[in-house]
Amino acid sequence: MEWYLLVLKRYAEFNGRSRRKEYWMFTLYNIVIFLVLYVAGFVTLLRSSIYMLFFGLAFIYALAVLVPNLAVGVRRLHDIDKSGWFILISLIPAVGGLILLVLLALDGTPGDNRYGPSPKAVGQGQAATSIG
Repeated sequence: MEWYLLVLKRYAEFNGRSRRKEYWMFTLYNIVIFLVLYVAGFVTLLRSSIYMLFFGLAFIYALAVLVPNLAVGVRRLHDIDKSGWFILISLIPAVGGLILLVLLALDGTPGDNRYGPSPKAVGQGQAATSIG
């Protein structure tokens, strides 16, 4: 949970680097939250009109985590020494998302790069809050 909260604390911080663990834990929590909201919406769809509440909450949550999701994606790309603009590669139909997935799964460059110090060196296995 600390990795998820770390991304939310660095809400709109597009500078610096983020570890794979930070990115993927944030993504995992987002998927779980979306699944819970959508399953609750579909379960209540057949029984009552409260289903709109769950779908509305899912939409509001998606808007709330849009900027942190972009920011952690850009910082993750910085960790492999790529420009944050590479996130736009996902707009290429069919293959763009797959290419971005591979880039986000790569190990970061060891040591410092042009985007800052290695988050692994700063954190040593813990969520590093002083990366900038």
